[in-house]
Amino acid sequence: MAPHPLSTLSVEEARRARDVILAAHRDVVVDFREIYLQEPAKEELKKYLNLEHSARLSPTSPRPPRLAKCQYDIIGTDRIPEYHESIVDIDSRRRVKHEIIGKQHHAALTLWEFETLVNVCKASPLFQAAIAEFKLPEGFEVIVEPWPYGGLDLGEENRRYFQGLCFAQNTLSKNPDSNFYAYPLPLIPIMDAHKKEIVRIDKLATGGKGDGLTAKTHSEKIINHCQTSEYVPELLENGTRKDLKPLNVLQPEGPSFKVINESLVEWQKWKFRVSFNPREGAVIHDVHYNRRSVLYRLSISEMTVPYADPRPPFQRKQAFDFGDGGAGNCANNLSLGCDCLGVIKYFDGVIVGSSGEPRVHPNVICLHEQDNGIGWKHTNWRTGRAVVTRNRELVVQFIITLANYEYVFAFKFDQSGGITIEVRATGIVSVVNIDPGKTSDYGNVVSGGVLAQNHQHIFCVRIDPAIDGHNNTVLHEESHTMPWDKEANPSGNFYKVQKTVIEHSAGLDAAPQHNRTFKIINPNKKNPISGNPVGYKFVPPPTQKILASPGSIQSQRALFARHHVWVTKYRDNELYAGGRFTMQSQLEVDGVADAASRNDPIINDDVVLWSVFGLTHNPRVEDWPVMPADIFQVNFRPSDFFTANPSIDVPSNKNTSSQLITSSCCSEQGKL
Repeated sequence: MAPHPLSTLSVEEARRARDVILAAHRDVVVDFREIYLQEPAKEELKKYLNLEHSARLSPTSPRPPRLAKCQYDIIGTDRIPEYHESIVDIDSRRRVKHEIIGKQHHAALTLWEFETLVNVCKASPLFQAAIAEFKLPEGFEVIVEPWPYGGLDLGEENRRYFQGLCFAQNTLSKNPDSNFYAYPLPLIPIMDAHKKEIVRIDKLATGGKGDGLTAKTHSEKIINHCQTSEYVPELLENGTRKDLKPLNVLQPEGPSFKVINESLVEWQKWKFRVSFNPREGAVIHDVHYNRRSVLYRLSISEMTVPYADPRPPFQRKQAFDFGDGGAGNCANNLSLGCDCLGVIKYFDGVIVGSSGEPRVHPNVICLHEQDNGIGWKHTNWRTGRAVVTRNRELVVQFIITLANYEYVFAFKFDQSGGITIEVRATGIVSVVNIDPGKTSDYGNVVSGGVLAQNHQHIFCVRIDPAIDGHNNTVLHEESHTMPWDKEANPSGNFYKVQKTVIEHSAGLDAAPQHNRTFKIINPNKKNPISGNPVGYKFVPPPTQKILASPGSIQSQRALFARHHVWVTKYRDNELYAGGRFTMQSQLEVDGVADAASRNDPIINDDVVLWSVFGLTHNPRVEDWPVMPADIFQVNFRPSDFFTANPSIDVPSNKNTSSQLITSSCCSEQGKL
């Protein structure tokens, strides 16, 4: 059976696309970066989906072509790679589009470039000489942590660079997971990625308050004032807690969801498809509730992590974790830990190596149900009867590891027609060396000799709505105090709900003081109860926007982080808030700010919303050695979409596995 147009590319399909590219470049070396699904044009896919939803789809129905996006370097005789992107029609085995990016923009990083940097550092006399200036204690080995180079400084030559943050690891424990971040070394090797050689060593300031931006007070015994800070259970000095009882998730009759043909998910009136690609990770498509259209596409579009330490070269310390390296490439194998609980369905991805040979990226998405407290409840105080339901959610989750940090991304569907987009930030804060006894304005000392720098994590979710169809309008509602008025507001308790339709593409902001709520409505369909247009709403989290000064490179390359909400008119392939190319950028190009600047009319049209939120992270000691998860949520909820509470029919059955703890049992643990 032919794959669905939204299904992730199979290994065989990726291999076919690779062969087309190799045939088109017979006399040169082709170094592949990515091969993944090029989603069909929306107008073509809508025709197919309409047939599918109306049960009129047949083997002879027209299908959008199955396309693969191929990103690769051509290595010429001068050994300087030239970056190319091609679109391949998999079924006809031909290339239908070819674009030479050249040196204008830089391709995203690949995992094998990480290994190249480490190996080049080991072989570099320049790097080894810099390391030799330190007298590391016996048993310590140097660790190089690959990092994107960041935004090029003004006037800097536009070459492809790669940098490494350096640490020392104590090998005496003979445990390869011993925490090397506790021993930061004040140098950064810079590799010319084309020449594959270390071209310079940036030596870092280690001073504190009052020492200036460039003070280097390095001693030979640079890590002697640092302290062991372990997190793996077997290396903890006092081990793990012994009084924690098991808490198991049991589903004796199996899950309430089902997955059809490895992409279509059905659960509690919800129906949607899941795909995976190397840049965005998990993507949700064609979302329906009780056969009514809600969303066309939902994804995490981008995130940027700018650091606030002004000492050179930290002005370049700014990662774009989706555009620079690809969230999907860094996705965890979720079967290896307790990332998901209960009865779990895993989805695989497909990634390629530099030869273009594809392989399965296993268990990169997990699907499971979870309890999230009370869904709704009411007690009739006259009879004493309480009716209560639990808020069960279906969770589509993926987790990425980017050097020191982990990010947990989840799309949660509930029984009341709501969708929650959740991000959790955890992992190990990025740290640098600081002189003994000193403190800094640029971060917080979290361990001996370890300065955790202040920074931000700014995320952008792309929401492509289809509220009962693709012609939608966006407005925001605000609630305002009204003045005393003898006729209209005689007691002063009236407040007015003010509605503002967004007529043209724009960037807007949260306004919690006015309860600013954004609504996506279908003006062509009215709710029979309220008479209002059917819609969905969300309140943008009023988190801090990017703090880097306007005009700075950090700010210019992350224009999407200047507003909490963007509303744009749909265009095919306009998916990335920070633009197609973020590696070493100096300006956001073809990102959401450019889309908004078109000033497109967007009333009763095909619109896209972009929700921007995040964390200004001024680290605490409690964030060390691994930070407890910080949690952020965007709640997308029906607003006059239904004629009543859609979860009113959820059973209120008791959980038969619940147990009552008796007083005698509690007394064994001691009295409060």
